[in-house]
This record gives sequence, C-alpha cells and structure tokens, in this order.
Amino acid sequence: MSQMPPQSPARLPASSSSLVLLSLVVLIGLNLRPFLTGPGPLIPGIQADTGLGYGGIAMLTLLPMLLMGLGAFLVPGLQARIGTRRGMLWALILLLLGSLLRLWSPDGLSLILTAALCGAGVAFIQAAFPGLIKQGFPHKVAAVTGLYSAMIMGGGAAGAQLTPILAHGGQDWRTALAWLALPAAIALLLAWRVLADGRTTRPDRALVSRLLRRPRSWHLMACFGLVNGGYSSMVAWLAPYMQGRGWGVAQSGSLVAIMAAAQAVAALILPILAARSGDRRPWLYLTLAMQAAGFGGLAFLPGTQPWMWIMLGGAGLGGCFSLSLITALDHLPRPEDAGALAALMQGGGFLLAGLAPLAVALLQGWSGSFAEGWVMHLAWVAAAALIATRFDPAGYAATMGADEKPAIATGHPLRSTGG
Repeated sequence: MSQMPPQSPARLPASSSSLVLLSLVVLIGLNLRPFLTGPGPLIPGIQADTGLGYGGIAMLTLLPMLLMGLGAFLVPGLQARIGTRRGMLWALILLLLGSLLRLWSPDGLSLILTAALCGAGVAFIQAAFPGLIKQGFPHKVAAVTGLYSAMIMGGGAAGAQLTPILAHGGQDWRTALAWLALPAAIALLLAWRVLADGRTTRPDRALVSRLLRRPRSWHLMACFGLVNGGYSSMVAWLAPYMQGRGWGVAQSGSLVAIMAAAQAVAALILPILAARSGDRRPWLYLTLAMQAAGFGGLAFLPGTQPWMWIMLGGAGLGGCFSLSLITALDHLPRPEDAGALAALMQGGGFLLAGLAPLAVALLQGWSGSFAEGWVMHLAWVAAAALIATRFDPAGYAATMGADEKPAIATGHPLRSTGG
C-alpha cells in the first residue's frame, strides 16, 4: 500500500483539541452506516435493474459485515505497521470510492463489490476508533462512545431517509446511492487535517493472540454478534417486509429512518444514564428487553402500530451497541489493549451478525414470510441476555488476567505529525 503524501498542518491549541476530535467523532460516525441502510428502500428498483434476488440483495449487507468482522482481527497488526492516521485516511478513501462507484454499477455483481469496498473501509475505522476515543477522552469514555454510537445510528437514519427522497426527486437509485460519497469526502478532509499519526498508541502485535486466549473475548463477540444480527436483518429486510404489507417505497424508507433515529437517541442517552454505574448489565438487560418487544411485535402484531415496534427495537439495538462497546472498553485499563478488545468483539460479532440477513432470506424463501426471521431474532436476544450475565465488573481483572500491563500515559490523538 503506497504512503499518503506527508503534510504538516499547524498544531491545534490545546483548548480546541477536544472540540476538533469530537467533530471528527461525529463526522466519521455519520459515515459508517448509510451505505448499508441506503439500498433498503430502493430494493424494488435495484432488483428490476440488476436481476438480484433476495439472496443477492442479502450480500449487500452480508459481505460488508463479514469484512468488518475479518478486518477487526487483521486491523491491529495493520495499525501497528502503517499507523493509525494513515490507516484511517485509506479507510475513508475506500468508503468514499465504494459509494461513488455505485454511480457506474452496471449489474448486481458490481454493486456487491462496491459494498465490499465500503465494508473494508469501515472495518479499519470501527476497529481503530474505540481505542482512539479512550485515548483522547480517558475520563469521558461512556459519554463520547455514546456520541459515536449515536452518530453511527443517525447516519443510518439519514441514509435510509435520503436515498428514497433523492430517488423520488428524479434521481435513479445509482445516483441516489452515490451522493453518500459527499459526507465521506468531508470526513476525509477533516481527518487529513487534524488526526495524529498515533505512533505512540500502536498496538502490540501479539495482543490479538493474547486476547483470543481469554474466554471473555469470545463471550463479548457472541453477545455483540447476536445483537447486531438483529440490526443487519432490520436494515436489509424491514423495508421489503413493510412493502409486502402494502407500504410504499418512501413510507418504508421512513420506517427504517425511524428505527435508526431511535437507535441514535438510545445510543446517546443510555450510556450517559449508565455512566454512574460500573455494572452495565442492568442497562444491557433493558436494551435486550426492548429488542424482544420490537421483534415480537413485528412477528406477531405487525398491523398494530408497527412504528411502535420499530422504535422499541431500534432503541434497544442502538443502546445495546454503545453499551457493548463501553463494556468491552471497561475490561482493560490501557487504551491500546481496551481498543484491541473492542475491535475483536466487533470482529467476531460482525462475522456472526453478517449471517443474519442470509438466514432471514432463507427462512423467507422457505415460509414465504419474514415473520419467521423476527422470531429467530427473539431467540438470539434471549441467548445474548444469558451471555450478558457474565459481565460482572468485579471479575474483569481476574477474567482478563493479572499479567496485564499497567496503564500508561498516552499522547493526544490530534496534532498530526504527517503521513
């Protein structure tokens, strides 16, 4: 991989560093989901033009999720080799190109490949960013992680709402999806300007293998994957499900946006409410109960105020996402180690979550209805709740091993030194 050209931006005053990093958290978070949520409301047009069936449409979510999962296992070593800053810049370039190239996607395969480009870029960002947050905001991890998670979900809402609006405004689905490259370009410019190289925070190359020997790492992966499988299925199939029940393209897109907006609000508020409690489990149980209500309503009472079930499920998914990140970061004191654990949790979790849309598509093909898929996710929520009972903070030190290195001071992730 070629190096980005060196540059030496003026150093930011200390008083503005946190504000600038928060701006970067917001911008990057907003870009991590629109490429997934944008196609959902446009599926009828995509199918008509490309000939993709439900299995092919599922690949638009499945492949990026799998790449996010595999990337999390590879990113710590890549981050150690090329540095956080250079990796983030290349990741944002991939995300930008993945959206922009959809303008010239002639068939289903090319569209799936653009999803893979976006997924590869997001894989690096999601693996590296939690550690950067813990480094830059060591005393406000919960609040800033909540903001980051809220922006991820808010970006998903924007993508689901924006693409049908553009499509109904005279743009075809390719152009509507390509517009999502614009916010990625803005995030790339800000990251190029202010993000530090991160040479002092490169992870230990042996860290991944060390963490993989801890059973707790696998517990976190399983819980995260079971929950985010619900998100990936909702993104892929909520709009087609509601369109099958007589809703229009714009209306079903609005429901996906409502789900994502509920995710954003819960992802922001619940970590703030949970910040005073070292034990995150009661809050995790609350979010899982909300998910169960949402999936149960969609499966058994879809004609009774579906927006209510969608809001409940979305809030549960969004709150659980941010609380899961915080729970992973709580396990270890050093930002490098905690960030690597969060990356692994997302990696294994997204490998599992990526299979969910395909499983729902197979159930739909067998039964002729998406309802069986929502019932499947009820079972997944129950399994996640059982795993979450293990996350007692009193046992974190023993669970992760007494041989962990003590916390050390780290440099601020801003004030770039160049490529």
